[in-house]
This record gives sequence, structure tokens and C-alpha cells, in this order.
Amino acid sequence: MRIRPETPTDRPAALAVTEAAFASRASGGRTVEAVLLERLWESPAYLPALSLVAEDDDGAICGYVITTRAHIGQVPSLGLGPIGVLPERQGQGIGRLLLEESIARATALDEPCLVLLGSPLIYGRFGFVRADERGVLPPEPAWGADFMVRALTGAPLPTGNFRYAPPFDAL
Repeated sequence: MRIRPETPTDRPAALAVTEAAFASRASGGRTVEAVLLERLWESPAYLPALSLVAEDDDGAICGYVITTRAHIGQVPSLGLGPIGVLPERQGQGIGRLLLEESIARATALDEPCLVLLGSPLIYGRFGFVRADERGVLPPEPAWGADFMVRALTGAPLPTGNFRYAPPFDAL
């Protein structure tokens, strides 16, 4: 297994992984996550160095994560996701590898934090905590405990209203 930055030629496979990973939540047609992914690739908030594929030993892409520029108040931060793994490859640690590499790369870039919407049971194991309890307010208050943040540097965590990349606004 190899985790590496995506290239433009990886996009069809990354899109297929995202469609498959979220297909159970789709109500006919394309998944919201796949449509969002296409919009994020075209956005100025897209960060190629933080958009990663998981490639198996045969060179097939089996997992994908995108991290885009976001803001907490006026402070630049990062929004992680969507993250997905092919259903038949789930439970093999691919998502964990993608997440760990995302954290490592964002830290190396001296980014202040990563923010995501996901299960505290899953993401809590990776140092993510409830964001509103740390002063990072979600775009939707109903997200509650599922809206999470992870500080990446020793600097104080920025506080204020969180804004994902503009393509998220169209969801």
C-alpha cells in the first residue's frame, strides 16, 4: 500500500472510490460527496499536496481523501474530507493510513488545524475533539459532537466561525 498525492490522471479513480464509498447514502443518482469532489477540484481552495490517494500493490486506487483551504474566522485552516475507501477494502486500515498521512502532511506545512465532520468514535482515536468546545463553531449548530477539530502545531487553536471551501456552501 502506498499513500501519495493525487495527480490529475487519478481523478476518475478517486471519483469512483468516492461514489462507491458513499453509495449507500445516495438517494438515486450521484452521491453528494462525488459532486462536491468535482467542485472542490475546480476551486481555488483545492490543495493538491493535501489530496491523497491510497494505491495498492497492483497500482489500483482504493482510497482517497481531499483536504481544502478553509477558515476559522479570518484565520486560514483546513477542512478534511470527503474521505473514502472502496467498500470491499474497508476495514483494512486504508482510511487510517490516509488520515495519518493527511495529518502528517498538514503538520509539515505548519497548518494550525484540521477540521472535519465525522464520527467521534472514529476520529477521536486520531486526536480530533469536539470543535465547539474548543471555540471552533460549526456552519450548522446541529452538527454538535460530529463537528471535530485537531490542532496540529503548538500555537493556540484559532477560534470563531468555521467556513469550509465555497463548494461546500452549495450542498
